[in-house]
Amino acid sequence: MNDALLRSLVPSVLAVLVRRGADFAAAEDAVQDALVEAVRVWPDEQPRDPKGWLVTVAWRRFLDAARADTARRRREDRTEEEPAPGPAPAVDDTLQLYFLCAHPSLTPASAVALTLRAVGGLTTRQIAQAYLVPEATMAQRISRAKRTVSGVRFDRPGDVSTVLRVLYLVFNEGYSGDVDLAAEAIRLTRQLAAAVDHPEVAGLLALMLLHHARRAARTAADGSLVPLAEQDRGRWDTEAIAEGVGILQSALARDRLGEFQAQAAIAALHADAPTTEETDWVQIVEWYDELIRLTDSPVVRLNRAVAVGEADGPRAGLAALTALDAALPRHTAAAAYLHERDGDLTTAARLYTEAARTAPNLAERDHLTRQAARLNTRLRG
Repeated sequence: MNDALLRSLVPSVLAVLVRRGADFAAAEDAVQDALVEAVRVWPDEQPRDPKGWLVTVAWRRFLDAARADTARRRREDRTEEEPAPGPAPAVDDTLQLYFLCAHPSLTPASAVALTLRAVGGLTTRQIAQAYLVPEATMAQRISRAKRTVSGVRFDRPGDVSTVLRVLYLVFNEGYSGDVDLAAEAIRLTRQLAAAVDHPEVAGLLALMLLHHARRAARTAADGSLVPLAEQDRGRWDTEAIAEGVGILQSALARDRLGEFQAQAAIAALHADAPTTEETDWVQIVEWYDELIRLTDSPVVRLNRAVAVGEADGPRAGLAALTALDAALPRHTAAAAYLHERDGDLTTAARLYTEAARTAPNLAERDHLTRQAARLNTRLRG
């Protein structure tokens, strides 16, 4: 059975149920029940129309649940509306569902969390890592969001900025996490850019393209992580880079700077440099200053500290790093890198080991462990 196929069909099936009158929480439960049934049945005989099969089973599950709820007996008249088994329309409802989940009754943070969980297919743990909060806190946030939209008619879609935030986080998880969602996020952002004339939509699309262009060089043949400085730049997708830079330049020309455009500008400077040493680190620091002005994000401040270490020397980077919370994700890894650049291999090896213990994913943990081993070997030699 194709797990990727099942995952890709969830948004469209969920959208069909919502359009037919199911509230979001009930529709999500029904779709999950249909997925469980698919896992049980499909290995023996996968249907010719997987989406139509899922819609039929999910709608039946929804009707069964509605009939069992005495407070909602008025929904029983929908029984006659059950769609007959057969081919389902080949309509991509995913982007529409993103907008519907960004409902005005939810805060932007709750709307993003709910959409990532229900539509993006991310786990609560993955979403919590993206938001830098404990998993239990994120679980409560998602539960509250479901309760808020339970029974709400999804006839007032949310705003573009919330949808952009969701797409950005989905792309980041697909680019560096456990679930491959990056290409899907790019596809949806292209759809949004074609439908909405907004510089930040263009900025996000440029950012995605510029990051995705380096994907082939990010891992070695054995699956290990390859840092930017060590990547074979000949493997970067030059067409994607050219497209991303062109989209970014058009967006910046409108003089309505936003955080995605600023991040894309940093990515473009990396993509433009033949080597790490030839990177315009001074200009990158300036763009990080713009990002701090726009977001005041601690993660941006951390990345800026590393860039300062490249532009002005590792001790300047370490000085910028000391002003930040040491509990910030990847803080220890950044400190290890800057200490190694400064020649303090003993401290760097210890910090690489510490960073490996709290790495957010297996690839980073293995990379940091290898860095520590490499330095310890040099120290013993």
